[in-house]
Formats: sequence, C-alpha cells, structure tokens
Amino acid sequence: MRSRDTDWDGVRLHVVTGKGGTGKTTVAAALALALAAGGRKVLLVEVEGRQGIAQVFDLPPLPYEERKIAVAPGGGDVFALAIDPEEAMLDYLELFYGLKRMGKALTKIGVVDFATTIAPGMRDVLVTGKTSEAVRRRDRAGKRVYDAVVMDAPPTGRIARFLNVTHEVAGLARVGPVKAHADMVRGVLASPETAVHFVTLLEEMPVQETLDGLAELRAAKLPVGGIFVNMLRPTDPALRAPVDLSELILGLKAAGLADGTADASAFAEQLAQEVAEHASRTELELREQEALAGSGTKRYELPLLADGADLAGLYELAESIRSQGAA
Repeated sequence: MRSRDTDWDGVRLHVVTGKGGTGKTTVAAALALALAAGGRKVLLVEVEGRQGIAQVFDLPPLPYEERKIAVAPGGGDVFALAIDPEEAMLDYLELFYGLKRMGKALTKIGVVDFATTIAPGMRDVLVTGKTSEAVRRRDRAGKRVYDAVVMDAPPTGRIARFLNVTHEVAGLARVGPVKAHADMVRGVLASPETAVHFVTLLEEMPVQETLDGLAELRAAKLPVGGIFVNMLRPTDPALRAPVDLSELILGLKAAGLADGTADASAFAEQLAQEVAEHASRTELELREQEALAGSGTKRYELPLLADGADLAGLYELAESIRSQGAA
C-alpha cells in the first residue's frame, strides 16, 4: 500500500519517548491507530515491561507474541507486542546459534541477568533488535508485513543511550553475530525510515527534557521526529487581563448569581483568583511554546481529554494526529 502524504512520509519506525507523566504511552497508541487508518497494518511495541499498552486499550496483560488489539478508522489493524528481554534472548540464541532449547535451560540460571550485567547495553540490543526485525520483516511475496511500527520507548532521559546500541555493545564484541546484530539494529534506527518523536506538556521540566533529548539525538546522529504537545487546555485571551472586582461584583448581581453584597464580594474574589491562576498558566505555556518553537522541529497539539484517556479518547487523539498531518 502506498504511503500517505504526511509529514513523515516514508518513515516506517516511529519511536515515541517523553518524560514520565506526559502521556507517552497514550500518544504512542493513538499514533498507531492514526497510522493504521485506511486499511494499513501497524505494530505497536512496548519495551519496558509495564504492560502500558494493555492498560491503555483496557486489555488483559499482553503475552510475548504479536496479536491484534484494535481496528483503526477505515478498517486498518493495530497489532501489539510486549517485548520480554528473556524471550528476546531465546529468539537471539535460536536465530544466531540454534540454541533455543539450551537457552530455555540457561534462563533458569539467569543467563539474561548475567548477559546484561557484563554488557549493560545488551538488554537494549535485544528489545530494539526485536523491533527492528519487525520493521524489516517481509512475507513470502516480498511485501513488508507491517506498514509501520510504533515503539513505546523509554523516557526522554535515557532515549539516546537506549537507541545508540552500537556504542553500548562496542566493548562486548567487535566481530561475530552480536556485532552484526547490533549493526543491523543501528542501521534501522539511524536510517531515514525511523523518526524519534517526543511527547511533552507545556511545563518547564518536560519541555527542558525534550530540548535536551533533541540535542542528544542530534549529537548521536539519530533521526529526530516531531514534538507532540499533549493535554493542551483551551485558553481565553480575555481572561489574561486584570480583573476589576467592582465591575465583577456588579456583573454577578446583574446576572442573579449572588445574593447580597457580601456573597457577591466573596464570589468575585474567588473568580478573580481563578482568572489570575488561568492567566499565570497561560503565560507559562506561551513561554514553553516559544522554547519549543526554537527547536526547529515540527509540533502537534493534542487536547486534554475531558473524559480521560479511554478507548474513545484514543480515537479522538488519533483523529487529531491525522488532521495535523503527523500520520
């Protein structure tokens, strides 16, 4: 199926990262739905073992296998995979050494813990390798099995190290299957077919971590994607001006919203405080917007969901993502 005319036309692997609490998993799930819309087949991958995908889609915990979890608008399918490092190690042993049966025995004595202790980057190689394999996989007719893969990746603070697998295993192996596997993964992650997207809120810490993460990716020569500004609340410019309490009291009385001067005064003071807080938040968000604008990266605004990030909310976010050209 031909790719659509989007901001990320040609990208096959969408890596989604963000500071904890920004809604990273929710945005990754919505992006998968958006990419699948119109009859496409998309794989949504989780690498942290939190079962976040299952929670977002209100499903039981996902096993270590690819399974269909949702139908996108227009008939597309979203599949999901919760990668387990131990199972990924077994796949690795079978693929390169034909030792899966022995590997099952070795896992009982902690081979994964052992391997990842002597080579801390090995665990990341295993999970990114499984994702990269899904990106490259073809069926018997030579067609790509998935039109796109979305990875719900680790938080912003460690995304560059997580993706820079060649550097992480350089001390472990300079030749052989491990090196070849790491190079294959690096080839996928550093290619134009990959984009690393950031999810942030318009708050100081998430925005700063996003900017730092962008700089780290660029320094590591990894492909930068877009910025999804999540949970955006509507603002009213009229509420940014100073409030005249006397006029507010008169207005409350005229509208019949307060009985007596005392009630009107108390109500007016409460409203004035809320307006001041709204104005302060709006000014902060405008400053953070300006900081993000200086990043030179495409930005997409996703609304704060009134009813929370339930399944209906996911489809609402997916539509917003599509309408802005991100999928």
